[in-house]
Amino acid sequence: MKNLFKIACVALCASTLVLNSCKKEEDEGKLPNISFKTGTGYTSADATVAKSSSVKIGINASKAEDKDVLTKFTITRSYDGGSDSTMYTKDLSGGEGDSYSYDYSFNVNATGKSEKYTFTVVNRDGLINKVSLNLTVN
Repeated sequence: MKNLFKIACVALCASTLVLNSCKKEEDEGKLPNISFKTGTGYTSADATVAKSSSVKIGINASKAEDKDVLTKFTITRSYDGGSDSTMYTKDLSGGEGDSYSYDYSFNVNATGKSEKYTFTVVNRDGLINKVSLNLTVN
């Protein structure tokens, strides 16, 4: 009877190990989607612009997975390779968590030689995706 009990315990342990190894691996998550708007009036790639000229940059962002909604959108700028400063930030909620669109219009700095703009989106899992472009001021 003891041997039968030991065999049953070993069989139960072995089947538990096999079943646990067959479980679906945890989803590592996908980065949220973000891209520049293109078309008339939009700057969507590195460009050379005149001092004090007006520029419009637009983005479209969306969740990449059903449950991993967008939670935050941020725009940062740096001059001449310096440190980033936050120009705009927004906590996203409701329908913005599924998709978000934003247009950012501004005048380029008259004193700098280059300006870098980075547009960042974060999802519920904390995954970050970003797009950036450089403006050379002449």
